[in-house]
Amino acid sequence: MKDTLVKGILVFSGTFFLVLGIIGIFIPILPTTPFLLLAAACYAKGSKKFYNWLINNKLLGKYISDYREGRGIPLFVKIISITVLWITILISTIIVITNYLIQIILIIIAIGVTIHILTIKTKNKKI
Repeated sequence: MKDTLVKGILVFSGTFFLVLGIIGIFIPILPTTPFLLLAAACYAKGSKKFYNWLINNKLLGKYISDYREGRGIPLFVKIISITVLWITILISTIIVITNYLIQIILIIIAIGVTIHILTIKTKNKKI
């Protein structure tokens, strides 16, 4: 019974992280790959079926395998990610957010995400 409960919690957590990772594809302030890695870790312990589905998924599995195998991400993806991130942050801090503390926190997060993206190996495209 305890084992079933733990596996259920892991599957629930994996699904939660999976949803955050998918949202992160469209909202640059959320990091896609770390959430997908967390989802994979939860699924690996909670459900081999969900784990295999995620790892073999055409779109999402690529994020995980590229990261785990150290292949990196394409330069174009880095440029687009950082550009969209900063456009979103600047619009948010200039137009939407009026609290200075939240503006500072968002800028610090954006700097951290930018540094993280820049430190990931740039994937070479093979033609």
